[in-house]
Amino acid sequence: VQLQASGGGLVQPGGSLRLSCAASGTIFSINAMGWYRQAPGKQRELVATTTSGGSATYQDSVKGRFTVSRDNAKKTVYLQMNSLKPEDTAVYYCHLRYSGVYFAGLRDLWGKGTQVTVSS
Repeated sequence: VQLQASGGGLVQPGGSLRLSCAASGTIFSINAMGWYRQAPGKQRELVATTTSGGSATYQDSVKGRFTVSRDNAKKTVYLQMNSLKPEDTAVYYCHLRYSGVYFAGLRDLWGKGTQVTVSS
C-alpha cells in the first residue's frame, strides 16, 4: 500500500489550497485517513482526520477554515484549506490506518509529505 499526496505550494495569507492523498494497493477497509503537519522545530500534530464511521476530527486552530473529506471509492482524502495563515506553514503528511486482507489488526502508513508555505 502506498500514499501519494499532492497540492502543496506557496500561497499568500488569506488564500486557499487543496491537498489530495490517494492510497493504492490492496486495502480491506480504511479505519482512519487524514492529515497531520509538522512545522520546523515542532512535533507532528493532527490537522484533521476522517474515521471509518464518516465523522471528522479537527485541530482547534483549523476549525472553520479547513475541511477534510474522503472518497472511499477512490481511496482518497482531501483537505480544503481556506483563510490560510502564516502559522499554517508546515509539511503536511497524509496518514492512513487500515486493515488488510493478508494480515490481522491495523497498520499505519504515512505519505512523504507536501510543503505548504503561507507567506506574502
